[in-house]
Amino acid sequence: MKLLVQCLAVGAAGFFGAVARLLIGLACGRAFSQFPVGTLVINLSGSFILGWFSTYVGQRVGFSETMRMAIAVGFVGAYTTFSTFMYESDALMRQGAWLKASTNLIGSIVLGLLAVRLGAYMASR
Repeated sequence: MKLLVQCLAVGAAGFFGAVARLLIGLACGRAFSQFPVGTLVINLSGSFILGWFSTYVGQRVGFSETMRMAIAVGFVGAYTTFSTFMYESDALMRQGAWLKASTNLIGSIVLGLLAVRLGAYMASR
């Protein structure tokens, strides 16, 4: 039952994160058409939100596990996965695992670009 409640909470919060992403992306797209400002704003604000929320909840406030998951995984996860990517890379750096952090950062960017190209290539065949 607990897992079901957590899944529903993550799903509900994810709905709001996805809608927020859509609306911000549309608003920024109307204002700036020559550069993907919406994606930049979403990625940076999502990274800020996840960093702030995880630290605040971890150090100061007793949120339930379900609420933490709903906000961090649901809302922020649907809003942007870039924030998780940055938060996990930062966690590796804070642990002194600079090689792992660098591998995660560079590998994700390079392999991500290759995956996009491969997907586009496969779709065009």
